Amino acid sequence: MASETPTRGYTATKDQLQTRLRRIEGQVRGLERMVEDDRYCIDVLTQISAVQAALDKVALGLLDGHVRHCVAEGAEEGKSDVMSTELMAAVGRLMRRG
Repeated sequence: MASETPTRGYTATKDQLQTRLRRIEGQVRGLERMVEDDRYCIDVLTQISAVQAALDKVALGLLDGHVRHCVAEGAEEGKSDVMSTELMAAVGRLMRRG
């Protein structure tokens, strides 16, 4: 019996998501090179900010897909309270920084 891969909120845009994550991975490798090359602190911090912004954009896209797919599906199944609690906990974790 083959197990079926579940459909996630990001399934339709999975290729785009993976491309974006690979780009972010390259940015992080670039940060490592900047430190290795003893680049100016402010330049490194600027690049860190760019990586954080890129990750935030990915996170917002995932949240959007989760709400439109997973939460909507959960509501149809009568699990809207559980799904809402889970969603708000995820948003809370994303907002905590520093």
